[in-house]
Amino acid sequence: MTRSNNKIALVTGAGNENSIGTAICRKLASQGIDIFFTCYKSNVDWIERFQNELINSGVRSAGLEIDFSQSDAHLQLLDTVSQKLGFPTILINSAAHSIDANYLELDAKLLDDHYAINVRATCLLSVEFARRFEQFKESSGRIIHLTSGQGLGPMPGNLAYVASKGAITAFSQSLSAELAHLGITVNAVNPGPTDSNWMTDEIRRDLLPKFPMGRIGLPEDAARTVAFLASEDASWITGQVIHSEGGFSRG
Repeated sequence: MTRSNNKIALVTGAGNENSIGTAICRKLASQGIDIFFTCYKSNVDWIERFQNELINSGVRSAGLEIDFSQSDAHLQLLDTVSQKLGFPTILINSAAHSIDANYLELDAKLLDDHYAINVRATCLLSVEFARRFEQFKESSGRIIHLTSGQGLGPMPGNLAYVASKGAITAFSQSLSAELAHLGITVNAVNPGPTDSNWMTDEIRRDLLPKFPMGRIGLPEDAARTVAFLASEDASWITGQVIHSEGGFSRG
C-alpha cells in the first residue's frame, strides 16, 4: 500500500450523472480532495468521462466498476485505491440496492440481495478501512453511510430496503464507539426522497406537497451534508444520523 500526503476520499455508488454518489464526488473534489469512486453496470464510458471531469477540476481521480454482492469486493476495492491513489482517510458508503417489495412480495432472495450490498458489503468495507487506517497510524478519519428515513416513520412497500438500511443505522452507532479511539468518526446521512435517477413525473407530483420548502431534494443537498461531516469542522460529531431532508413530511 502507498501513502499520499493529500486527502483521499473513497466514494461508492457514483454510477451515473445524477446519483448522490456523483454529487458527493463533485463536492469533495471542489474542496481539493482526491476522489476514488465506484460504479456498477454503468455506461461503458462513464468511468473515464467522470474521472476526467474530476481531474480537470484539479484533483487526482480514479474509478472502478465493482460488484458489491461478491464477498471479497471490499478487499479488492481497498487494494485498488491504495495502488492507484494511496490510502484514503474518508470513506463514503453510498452504493445501495433497492427493489420495492410489500409483505406479499417479500421473499428470501429479495432479503439476501439487499443484505449482500446494503449491509454485508458496507460493514466489511468499513471495518477493513478502519483496520488499514490503524496500520498507517493516521490521526483523523471519516466513515459516512447513506441511510434512509425509516426512523422517522413507516416506509411501506419497500420492506427489504428499509430492513437493510435500519441495520446500517444501528451499525453506525455501535461502530462509532469502537473507532473513536482511532480518531475515526462514523455517521450516517438520511437524505430523504432525492430527485436522482429513479423519480418519474408522477412521483414528483405526489412528493412535492410533502416538502414545505417548495422543492424536492437534490443530490447536491445530500452532498453538502456529507462534505460537512467529512470536514475537520465535524470532528466532534460521531455516532449520529443526520436527517437532511428539507422538512419532508411522511404524514
